[in-house]
Amino acid sequence: MSGSYLPRLVDDQLARGLRSAGAVVLEGPKACGKTTTAREQAASVVRLDTSPQLRAAALADPSVLLAGETPHLIDEWQLVPDVWNAVRSAVDDRQVSGQFILTESATPAEDATRHSGAGRFARVRRMPMSLCEQKQSTGAVSLKALFKGDPPSSAGQELDLTRVAELLCRGGWPGNVNRDLADVLNANRDYLATISGADIVTLDGIRRDPRKVAALIFALARNAGTYVTSRTLQADITREGQNLAPKTLDNYLDALARLWVYVEQPAWGQHMRSSAQVRRAPKRHLVDPSLAVAAMGTTPKALVADPEAFGQLFESLVFRDLSIYAQAIDARVLAYQDATGEFDAVVVRSDEWLGIEVKLSGRPEIIEAAAAGLVRLGGRMRTPPAALMVVTATGPAYRRKDGVYVTSILDLGP
Repeated sequence: MSGSYLPRLVDDQLARGLRSAGAVVLEGPKACGKTTTAREQAASVVRLDTSPQLRAAALADPSVLLAGETPHLIDEWQLVPDVWNAVRSAVDDRQVSGQFILTESATPAEDATRHSGAGRFARVRRMPMSLCEQKQSTGAVSLKALFKGDPPSSAGQELDLTRVAELLCRGGWPGNVNRDLADVLNANRDYLATISGADIVTLDGIRRDPRKVAALIFALARNAGTYVTSRTLQADITREGQNLAPKTLDNYLDALARLWVYVEQPAWGQHMRSSAQVRRAPKRHLVDPSLAVAAMGTTPKALVADPEAFGQLFESLVFRDLSIYAQAIDARVLAYQDATGEFDAVVVRSDEWLGIEVKLSGRPEIIEAAAAGLVRLGGRMRTPPAALMVVTATGPAYRRKDGVYVTSILDLGP
């Protein structure tokens, strides 16, 4: 491992994929560090995004990309879609694990001639960096330990809400770790401009209006971490001076999802022991809350002055980090809401689950109300929770007398 490389939780998942399959697809948004992560375990590399000549040759004969010491990295493979079947055939012929790593920043369109890859390819998702990976969280409160019933304990870090707001605005982009915050905010705005004006067009050749893409991203940012409906998104887009018909909105959302910019937090399937109506729609997020900050043009100072907006984006930050930590322990992050209450996040691992409430403030009266809600709703579920937890922005980690855990995101880890 190179000296400048910050270890990622996905490193072990990539190594496991190389042991269990002939090829691994490392997928995720641009600039999240896929190439750097892949190169740490690859023995040879071809980069399709930096060589037009190589792309031209590969479009004529995809097999030219297969030569190299294994594991052989083919970076941004979707730029030459036919290489998929070539890799699959090579895996079949060689009958050896760990032959190829394919990275993708965009999920290519469905192709009837492309083999599914079942049994040959493992898929690993690479997200922006969590606070734990950035060394901004101690990791003292482990999701894995909570499933085992091990109580967390930490005095917490001496950071205030302004510092947490700065971490949220900076985001988990590896290239921004050592930049000044003002430069980071500009870089994140440029990232969205590139998505709106270029990447979403080159995705599949379909012309999409950059102004409408920007308006949709703004609407998603404004409603980040909520159960926002398509109708509400359309209304917000209209207020931005644009218009998207329902089918066009679905097409734009699908394109952003294929670019890994837009992600959903699915609804949890477990029901209460009652007839309460359960919400089935997912929550909507941008892949990193820093993109929501960039879309809305806000700053750490403005967030601290607007607790409602800060709280909403903070929930999206918690979802990002929970998703990374959950993936590391073979779990998923879902959401639950019915007529009687909600869990902001539900971490599901096999047949066990954690119920989580997210609160920006750790004031005693807020923790008390959040914990009471968790206990009330958790007690009505068919399967009792492995643990219930309130995640705050700052403060200590401890176990309350009612059994509810409290932790700051600055102590959260896998």
